[in-house]
Amino acid sequence: MATLYTHQTENIAKTWVLMVFFLAVVVALGGFFSYYYQSSGILYFAIIFSIFANIFSYWFSDKIALSVAGAKPVSRGEYFDLYNAVENLSITAGLPMPKIYVIPDNAPNAFATGRNKNHATVAVTSGLLQIMNKTELEGVIAHELSHIGNRDILLSTMVVVLVGMVSLLSNMFMRSMWFGGGRRNDNDREGGNILAIVGIVLAILTPIIATLIQLAISRKRELLADSSGALLTRYPEGLISALEKIGAYNAPMLKANTATAHLYISNPFGPNEKKISWIAKLFLTHPPISERIAALEQN
Repeated sequence: MATLYTHQTENIAKTWVLMVFFLAVVVALGGFFSYYYQSSGILYFAIIFSIFANIFSYWFSDKIALSVAGAKPVSRGEYFDLYNAVENLSITAGLPMPKIYVIPDNAPNAFATGRNKNHATVAVTSGLLQIMNKTELEGVIAHELSHIGNRDILLSTMVVVLVGMVSLLSNMFMRSMWFGGGRRNDNDREGGNILAIVGIVLAILTPIIATLIQLAISRKRELLADSSGALLTRYPEGLISALEKIGAYNAPMLKANTATAHLYISNPFGPNEKKISWIAKLFLTHPPISERIAALEQN
């Protein structure tokens, strides 16, 4: 019988399988373009660029996310109950107390960010604080602290940079083909044409595949944070009730942004609980709330 523990183990395994496949796609794409142009410099440039992009994202992604959301730091005196919930659950989880921000927005939502557990931030909307009772708020906070404990912040940064790297390589190849570039020192014209066709197909499809993998990883991390958060509070009903309230609010956030959508506990553009096909689900940043609730109820 499935439990919260089995969901947690399954989602960790599936996430890392996706990451390995993702890295294989990036290396294969870079390797092909390097072979096509007979220049290992392309692959080296992509690797160096991704390293620098990772470093930048690691240090500044939290500041960017908070600025985009319009989040403001708050004190214990202003939000006593919120502070207590974060402090108590941080102690239970064995995590340092994160900074606390509030987003002035009526849509109930929350996210965690920061480069590591020692430099983490939890941000919640004013709308979330207005409609949640104590156990529901604790369920949401536990979910966000689980993202910090599970190192989802670092993983999401890696994935975003990898997607950017794939897009960069594909764009470089398409531009070179557009301006008449081609594989040098290739006396086999027919073979060169076949390689060019293969390259164009890869340049078009690989960014799409990379984005789908990114979204799949995001969905798995949300399910993992749900199960980890429920284990932290030992009361999954609190998170279930919170998700039901969040799902009932269909309006988007005032500053919804596609670049940071995957960080939130729910899609900032508004939960979509309409019946959708499995193909449409591939393009979601979050699993449908009904499926998340069903997973939490299997304990």
